Amino acid sequence: MGFLDKLFGNQTKEEKTVTNEKVKIGIILGSTRQGRVSPQVGEWVKGIADKRTDANYEIVDIADFNLPFLGTTDGSEPGIGAWNGKLAELDGFVFIVQEYNHSITAALKNALDFAREAWNDKAAGIVSYGSTGGARAAEHLRGICGELKIADVRTHPTLSLFTDFVNGSEFKPQDLHLNNVNAMLGEVEQWSRALKNVR
Repeated sequence: MGFLDKLFGNQTKEEKTVTNEKVKIGIILGSTRQGRVSPQVGEWVKGIADKRTDANYEIVDIADFNLPFLGTTDGSEPGIGAWNGKLAELDGFVFIVQEYNHSITAALKNALDFAREAWNDKAAGIVSYGSTGGARAAEHLRGICGELKIADVRTHPTLSLFTDFVNGSEFKPQDLHLNNVNAMLGEVEQWSRALKNVR
């Protein structure tokens, strides 16, 4: 069966059963620095996601894996295997992305580079924040996703440091983001389910 058949229809009974299973989505916190606000944003997204019924969501914090910098290790650190193992369990991702110097954080780029096959043929959404909503960081991430065979979805909630945070540290999102986040999650769930058949 061809790729498009698998993705959009003409499935066998066995493949339809796989499609109807709940997908597992990891909400990946893209910052590891002291004083970061990504846990607040991640928990907010998870709170919205947990009201949905078509997927199981979990927070995946890069900081928990103590990844070394790529090129400074022989690959034997346990965090590397644990990171790849966690990604392999998941069907899709929501990246919580903050903008640093018009791009993503070094910690997120490092974590992306420490895996390959575990990313392939999965879907991802992006929730970004920064002075311009983190849009430039998200666009950089989209290019990396393409190289890793991650299908990033169209809807992209952007949060402003000026209107969605108090003093740049306390997250107080405007209600207007709710519809956008739910639309993004719906797209991630749909594509994660479809790409499960491709894998």
